[in-house]
Amino acid sequence: MQPGNGVTRRTAFFVSDRTGITCEMLGHSLLTQFEGVQFNEVTKPFIDSIDKAKALAGEIDLAAAEDGSRPLVFCTLVNADIEQALVGANALVIDCFQFFIAILEQELGVRSARVVGRSHSADNLGDYHRRIEAVNFALSHDDGISTRDLGEADIVLVGVSRSGKTPTCLYMALQYGIRTANYPLVAEDFSRNALPPQLHHLRRKLYGLTIQPERLQVVRNERRPGSRYSTLANCQFEVRAAEALLRQEGVPYIDTSRKSIEEIAATILHDTRLVRHVY
Repeated sequence: MQPGNGVTRRTAFFVSDRTGITCEMLGHSLLTQFEGVQFNEVTKPFIDSIDKAKALAGEIDLAAAEDGSRPLVFCTLVNADIEQALVGANALVIDCFQFFIAILEQELGVRSARVVGRSHSADNLGDYHRRIEAVNFALSHDDGISTRDLGEADIVLVGVSRSGKTPTCLYMALQYGIRTANYPLVAEDFSRNALPPQLHHLRRKLYGLTIQPERLQVVRNERRPGSRYSTLANCQFEVRAAEALLRQEGVPYIDTSRKSIEEIAATILHDTRLVRHVY
């Protein structure tokens, strides 16, 4: 089907017998390579029975009829009988596991376990507790709320308000198990032309986030429309002052304006050589 702008529209299903996280991430990454197609992405987790798979096959056929083209179905289904129930649907079914597992079984000379939910299980209690502890740490040390135990952070993100510090901290805690805190740079810091006193002894753990003033204005205006806080002039001043301060203090920083949270976190991990604690 062709929308009014001439871009092809297709539906893509991410189907899993568990959470669908692995399938969704892999499938979405592949689809981003096709700029001429507009994808309606639908995640279907916990398809763990033949009946559920047959019902989903009906949804897929309906999408095919509405779109005028067969959907793409990315799946990570361990049970072959459940997957087979999808094969009859009017769709291109792509088994994300089978292609890679078959090659790995041949290379390793070992049959795979084929256990449902293995990649995102809580069986590894060490990883599970590390992840939860890191998230709690990030929440307790968000936006300078508390400086207690701040020295125990693996990294402290600094920058002006609404530059992406909080979501990045939470993402790094949840995905990497890294104890991350964040601290805002405010007018008093710019007047003194110095880092907040609470951060002086943590200089080696500091990493800065900056943002283009125009983008910052849009973000701030959504939160506090019409305020001085969100004016372009104030955003320009704060960003210039923050970047100057970070350069003066030798704190590395990146521009988050056009980066996703995943990109920001990966860049920080690479630049600081921090080691992720959970997978």
